[in-house]
Amino acid sequence: MASIFDIRDPRFRHLIVGSAGLDELYSGCRWAEGPVWFEDAQQLLWSDIPNERILRWVPGGDVGEVSVFRDRSNFSNGHTRDREGRLISCEHGTRRVTRTEADGAITVMADRFEGRRLNSPNDVIVRSDGTIWFTDPTYGILSNYEGFKSEPEQPTRNVYRLDPATGDLAAVVTDFRQPNGLAFSPDETKLYIADSAASHDETAPRHIRVFDVVDGRRLENGRVFADVDTGLPDGMRVDVEGNVWTSAGDGVHCFAPDGTLLGKILVPQTVANLTFGGPRRNRLFIAATRSLYSVFLAVSGVQRP
Repeated sequence: MASIFDIRDPRFRHLIVGSAGLDELYSGCRWAEGPVWFEDAQQLLWSDIPNERILRWVPGGDVGEVSVFRDRSNFSNGHTRDREGRLISCEHGTRRVTRTEADGAITVMADRFEGRRLNSPNDVIVRSDGTIWFTDPTYGILSNYEGFKSEPEQPTRNVYRLDPATGDLAAVVTDFRQPNGLAFSPDETKLYIADSAASHDETAPRHIRVFDVVDGRRLENGRVFADVDTGLPDGMRVDVEGNVWTSAGDGVHCFAPDGTLLGKILVPQTVANLTFGGPRRNRLFIAATRSLYSVFLAVSGVQRP
């Protein structure tokens, strides 16, 4: 049997379990995205955007059990948890970021910037200080497939920082073509952001940029961290050693903190997003087009909430 691992650098061998296989946990999505792990509930939630639903996976048996967590999800895409464990979601259909309260009520966290509607919030993370950082490309308003076709009201595709305590919303980066996945380094001194504009323009970037985080509020010294050689970068996560695991056209690519491609996990479908989960955070859950996959690794992911 051919290995699912494509080793490009010897350092990759220490991050993987050579005998581990790629497990397909569910198939039946139209476009799987936004996985988030709930350790306290022992469950994974992820989006099936065109089918407008959020699905739930729980361990059990050979591949676990899947049910619908939320129907009519407003074309939700990326998810994360805040410091209190509440679900934070990016909704294409309503062009907003929401929080699901403990009683199931929905609180709108952000839907406008400088008086104009957001484009279509895509991916979201929470810093250890409780601030919410999210990207706002136009994918959800380009057609009626992942949202509702509409003209953008924002002049740029931004990355935002939201302070839930004050409601202050600030654009921290405004020069991306299509900002997408994002992740902090383990010490939160760096922020990695994917530009996936090549999805609709072959001449556009297909790289990850990295920025220095200043005072937990500003981004400076933006530079290209890595280029993805197959497909384009979308969602990403960082492990405890600072390696960046990003989605790509042929699977998951792993980059060292210095930007070197260490290796790949080969997946038979285009990968959109991923997250670390399980009791030891060493199980990588992969949302890839129609399916949800997982693979066990020898390294654990950083999970702040």
